[in-house]
Amino acid sequence: MAFTYCKVLIVDDEALIRQGIKHFMNWEQEGFQIVGEASNGKEALEMIAQLQPHIVLTDIVMPVMDGEELTRQIKLHYPEIEIIVLSSFGEFDYVRSTFQSGVRDYILKPKLDIAHLLNVLKETAGKIPSLRTQQSAGDAKVSVELLLEKLLSGFEAEYDEQELAAEFPYRCYCLIGVDLRGRNRTKHQITGLSKSLQDELDARTAAAEVVYRMLPTDLPMIVFLLNMDHNGLASLPSWARAMTSVLVEHHADTAIVVGEPFMNIAELGHIYKQSLLKLMDYHFYFPGKRLLVYNNLPETPQGLEPFNLNQFTEEFKREHFDAAFNYLKEHVQAITVNYMTDVFEFKSFLGNLIFNITVLLGNMDYSIQQLEGKKYFYFKAVEDARHADEAAEVLNAFIEEAKQCIQDRAEQSGNVNMRRLLDYIDEHYAEPLNLTEMAKHFHFNPSYLSSYFSTHHSEGFIDYLHRVRTNKASELLRAGSAPISEISGLVGYSDHSYFCKVFKKHTGLSPSRYRQQYTR
Repeated sequence: MAFTYCKVLIVDDEALIRQGIKHFMNWEQEGFQIVGEASNGKEALEMIAQLQPHIVLTDIVMPVMDGEELTRQIKLHYPEIEIIVLSSFGEFDYVRSTFQSGVRDYILKPKLDIAHLLNVLKETAGKIPSLRTQQSAGDAKVSVELLLEKLLSGFEAEYDEQELAAEFPYRCYCLIGVDLRGRNRTKHQITGLSKSLQDELDARTAAAEVVYRMLPTDLPMIVFLLNMDHNGLASLPSWARAMTSVLVEHHADTAIVVGEPFMNIAELGHIYKQSLLKLMDYHFYFPGKRLLVYNNLPETPQGLEPFNLNQFTEEFKREHFDAAFNYLKEHVQAITVNYMTDVFEFKSFLGNLIFNITVLLGNMDYSIQQLEGKKYFYFKAVEDARHADEAAEVLNAFIEEAKQCIQDRAEQSGNVNMRRLLDYIDEHYAEPLNLTEMAKHFHFNPSYLSSYFSTHHSEGFIDYLHRVRTNKASELLRAGSAPISEISGLVGYSDHSYFCKVFKKHTGLSPSRYRQQYTR
């Protein structure tokens, strides 16, 4: 009788646990095949119809749909599937409820070890009539798909050199990838793009000595492993360049990335993480490029000086805002052309600056309600930015809002101070008021006060003082018959003739003429 693997589906919201179980041992050699993994019950139910596992190994506490509800749904629609629960000590009430729904066994996570898990799986599989797992699967070899998946995830794996050579007959390997992280593409769109890339690759490599496989990854990206001779390796850049046309056709804002060649399949995980993924991150700094090849990158920029947060903060506290913001913008601009900067560190740097600027302004008694309200909008915009220039523009937009916050208080402060000056003049216009005495009263430098007055008011100090005195004199002239010389003194002029000259300049009439006009 032909041997049948016991198919197992792993369901857990922690990727490390799924990967640890999946790659810790050669399951096929023990008669089991890990056919899939899901991060919650809803994903698991979608996969069960297609994969038809014999056993579901599931966590209890998960988002979207937990293990308790998953158990009920499986037993309702797929009663033949056996379920083993992974749980923590504090979840025993949940475990008890799943036993009532038909769970076969449970394993405590804190005591999880592969030998114990294997025994539980074997006992459970032994109760499944359609399986004969106890009949030796000991000679089962690791499939090529599983081997590549294990290596890509960073696990070691034993393999038969001759069998591997049958699958990959050539000396050189290389990874080609397309990064779709943050691109908001549906599974259907990703599948369509993947198919078009394979068609292009088939057309370009048809006459060459090359084989390839698409690799499974946990990230939204498309990765191909190419196996070729040295001639194929030389042609690789032109193949990749031709594949960029597919990105244009599918309106994919990303790049074809070609990693460093390697000769040993055991290096697959290392090359994937240290070459291919790094190149994908570099594209963050090259938004216009459709192709990035490991040996065709711009010259590495000169070392960037660390951002001096103390200097920035001191300038800020002294209210030297232009100097602080210019320093910040220059530093960010330098980062946007330094593709060696880690993308996560760059985004974290911008997020921290947005937070720190908001706090600094708040500590300096600026009104930051608007900044506080939009702070998280800017955090998310930085996080979602696909390119360095886009992230820098988010920071620039925040800086403009911060400047407006600063300007609002400056204008408010200016209005308050100006009101104080005008009120003082209105109260003391009848006195021998001059710029020097007024500056002394408000602890200003006279020249600064003159400039400040002109900047924040439509008139200079002297013109405003004359207008206030003229208005008061006009009221007195209209109100009664007091001598003009007396009125002159009452509004602050010791020189009668000078008063008459100022009055005529502001009203167009001499004081006597003005009185006649209003007393007829």
